[in-house]
Amino acid sequence: MSTDQASTDQSSTSRLAEAPAKPPPPSRPTDGRPRVRLGARGRQQERVFWLSVTPWLLGFLGLTLYPLGYALWLSLTDSDGISPNTHFIGLDNYKELLSDPVTRDTLVRTGIFVAAVVPTGIIAGLALAVLINRPIRGRGIYRTLLYLPAVFPPVGAAMAFKMVFDRDTGAANGILGFLGGSPVTWLADPYARYVLLMLTLWGCGNAMIISLAGLQDMPKELLEAARIDGANSWQTFRRIILPLLSPVIFFQVITGVIGALQSIMPMLLAANPSPAAVTSVPQGNYLYMINVFAQYLANGRFGYASALLWVLFAVILVVTALIFRLSSGAVFYNFEPETNK
Repeated sequence: MSTDQASTDQSSTSRLAEAPAKPPPPSRPTDGRPRVRLGARGRQQERVFWLSVTPWLLGFLGLTLYPLGYALWLSLTDSDGISPNTHFIGLDNYKELLSDPVTRDTLVRTGIFVAAVVPTGIIAGLALAVLINRPIRGRGIYRTLLYLPAVFPPVGAAMAFKMVFDRDTGAANGILGFLGGSPVTWLADPYARYVLLMLTLWGCGNAMIISLAGLQDMPKELLEAARIDGANSWQTFRRIILPLLSPVIFFQVITGVIGALQSIMPMLLAANPSPAAVTSVPQGNYLYMINVFAQYLANGRFGYASALLWVLFAVILVVTALIFRLSSGAVFYNFEPETNK
């Protein structure tokens, strides 16, 4: 080896020794972050996770996603649910329902029903919760009695209302006759809608329990401070209790609106608990879901009824988004959203 070659090799060796050590590259870069290799315990936890969520995933795919997709396909056909000769008709069902006066009337009637039932139910439940939250003797008994109608079977409640408001043998007309009045046909137009409203509000014990939980979770020091500052009961309720209950009320509004838009059983049960119930529903109680029920079972128009349900699904989405939008400045949360404290 010559002197020059030895000098060159020595220089290269010194440069390699002075160069900083490069970090090892990630095993499989994907989104800019190195992939984390799971150990034996991590792989076991991963398997347990997938085994735990698999029943839910199968249920979601089989009982939610598939029926939704099948209903969407049906809404684009002229299916009657029986004949194998189903034809694809595109958006004809949607065009028909937009020009159908029955669909338009039932949608308007359902909107009025929701606007009447949801606020009334929430206010009634809140009023009952405020009353039984007071330190009175036998408070537990009152709570149980007021909540009992909410756990009463809907069929039994409907039968009880039919017995009470029957034209010939009902207790309502019995009281009217005792007072000198004439018998009223409560279960027909125009009184049937009021009976339906009372039947729906019969279960306002659920709203009462939810509001009562919110009242009992309220900071007592705020109420005590308001009392020391001289606030009366109405000022305390309006300035302190109501803002602190706004998340609870907001929850009840969302769930109440979604449930009321899909109401069908009270109307059918109050009319006639039989397969022919849809034909005996009074006009005032002929809401949107009753029309869907009639199209499915009475008219055998599965495609048209599926289109009605998809329109209702869109209406629920729009109404829910609108409520969220309008409530952004009216719902008070007693924690900081930025820190989730």
